Amino acid sequence: MCPLCGQLRSGRCQRPAPGGHRQGESAPCRVLGLDCLCLKAEPPRVALTHQLVKQEGAWTILPLLLHFSLTYSRNSSWIFFCEEETRIRIPKLLEVLRRYDPSKEWFLGKALHDEESTIIHHYAFSENPTAFKYPDFAAGWALSIPLVNTLTKRLKSESLKSDFTIDLKHEIALYIWDSGHGQPLTPVPEFCTDGLDSHCATTCQSLLPLCGNPVRKEDIFVAVKTCKKFHGDRIPIVKQTWEGQAGIIEYYSDYAESSIPTVDLGIPNTERGHCGKTFAILERFLNHSQDKIAWLVIVDDDTLISISRLQHLLSCYNSREPVILGERYGYGLGTGGYSYITGGGGMVFSREAIRKLLASKCRCYSNDAPDDMVLGMCFSGLGIPVTHSPLFHQEAPGTEPRTSDVGRRHLITWATSLPCFVVSLIMFFFLCLLLHHLVTLACHTCPLCQLTVFFRRCQELNQGPPCGRQEPNHLSHIHFPLFFIFIDISL
Repeated sequence: MCPLCGQLRSGRCQRPAPGGHRQGESAPCRVLGLDCLCLKAEPPRVALTHQLVKQEGAWTILPLLLHFSLTYSRNSSWIFFCEEETRIRIPKLLEVLRRYDPSKEWFLGKALHDEESTIIHHYAFSENPTAFKYPDFAAGWALSIPLVNTLTKRLKSESLKSDFTIDLKHEIALYIWDSGHGQPLTPVPEFCTDGLDSHCATTCQSLLPLCGNPVRKEDIFVAVKTCKKFHGDRIPIVKQTWEGQAGIIEYYSDYAESSIPTVDLGIPNTERGHCGKTFAILERFLNHSQDKIAWLVIVDDDTLISISRLQHLLSCYNSREPVILGERYGYGLGTGGYSYITGGGGMVFSREAIRKLLASKCRCYSNDAPDDMVLGMCFSGLGIPVTHSPLFHQEAPGTEPRTSDVGRRHLITWATSLPCFVVSLIMFFFLCLLLHHLVTLACHTCPLCQLTVFFRRCQELNQGPPCGRQEPNHLSHIHFPLFFIFIDISL
């Protein structure tokens, strides 16, 4: 009997596993980094979620539970879920699981909690946000087979109630908890996301992907959505931070201003949605930009982005195929809905994806329709899946859960409120200058020195590694979310 079945949450066109596997190849053991040394029992069976069930929304796990129950309930005791970056010491994992009676219902994981109620969690547990625990997917999490069977019966008897899938780990924990009638998360200290402690059964190596030569910045067209009222405060911040990284960039607005310059698309500004503007950008890119430009990136004027990191990531994807890339959300996935890339974290399109979209005649039902959701609906109808990357981040700084590993990821985008961001940054900078005179540290490890170097080299973001090129792990003890932003957009 195999005591463990491993399920890897995976997607198409991902970067190669260690050992050189390229796009389209499958090497689950290498992707997982399975440490099978001294493993005398039958090794676990490993499956890739995107290959299990060909249906929209399989990435949300719950639609796969019936398959897990039917396939593994007779010869496995546990289903263990992890991410592509998770590294597992199988003997240690089996040792940990032996502490728990497999005949009972268990929901195991590294516990996260909110410091305050947030919109992405629908303000749940607003009176005491820290009370509810949910798993850090990067550390891996486990369900006992009895709990899998119970959840499967429940799914058969009642449909999923949530319309939106935004933060999957929180929503799965809510479903399993079932308003107190189900199982809460049991924290497991051996499920880790950092460090090489001998007690850890899992760790997570968040490395910047590279599948070959980075894509040239001239092959990436950056479109910034803005409007007249933000020309004076948001656009200058973009120009002073990351604009210099972009090979080709245009600002699309409801007003043409030559000093920026902005392009008036003839679409009136709307307070929300911006579907008309987004589709106008797509049509302009396809019909007016040079054919050799392979990629289009659409961002808001309050999005921070690292073009150099994006160049590395796009080396793992084939621009001749329809690719839509970013942070994935879902709508109505339990009732025949669709997945979509949220616009706040930036949306990346291959030219082929745009060509197929515009050839389909699928369009906005109004100029202020939600552009990201309309795009998701269109691509779903075309049978073109959207691809998730955790390197795109929709939420503003400071909204990540307690003990989350967001600060350690090599983020590509991060949405923020730039006016508040600048005020906070100025206050933090002067605090750093004051503290700098109170500490004596080598400049290559001192975060205060690194921040000063950043200001000196603000215009050189794409010309070598500013700020000392320190890994985020060296700074994990510093609890200043804004600091992580500047480190991330400059590496």
